[in-house]
Amino acid sequence: MTGSETESATRIFVDADACPVKDEIFRVATRCNLKVLVVSNSPLRLPRNPLVEGVVVAKGQFDGADDWIVEQITDRDIAVTADIPLAARCLEKGARALDAKGKVYSPDSIGDALASRELMAHLRAMGEMGGGPPPFTARDRSTFLQRLDDLIQALRRSRR
Repeated sequence: MTGSETESATRIFVDADACPVKDEIFRVATRCNLKVLVVSNSPLRLPRNPLVEGVVVAKGQFDGADDWIVEQITDRDIAVTADIPLAARCLEKGARALDAKGKVYSPDSIGDALASRELMAHLRAMGEMGGGPPPFTARDRSTFLQRLDDLIQALRRSRR
């Protein structure tokens, strides 16, 4: 890729500390020749792939990974995150955002997602709800792969 192609190319930003689909992202990025920025609070094992770059933010810096992603992301990029407030911040910059189960966030849906997140946090704080999210399934992985491919293709179409 030349410098100008690199500047306009889609990148995938991964909020990586608890992301269960990193390997899938690496495979898709390699197939589509896209740069992946894996952002975490501590070093992670990453494949030896010139398209994959690890970014470790300062330890103990609350929301450091989120802030770094938001500073770097553009309207040509995709964020993969389970963090709904981070997804909202990425959408504000014109980027695309999806979670590891393939839920694509949009400007129309992010308000409901933020409200649901707040309600669930309130219910957990009151002891009304326990446990975590449902287990991650093979179907979730498949849905994620399809939605990621859809977003990449949509971005490519929009640049023509």
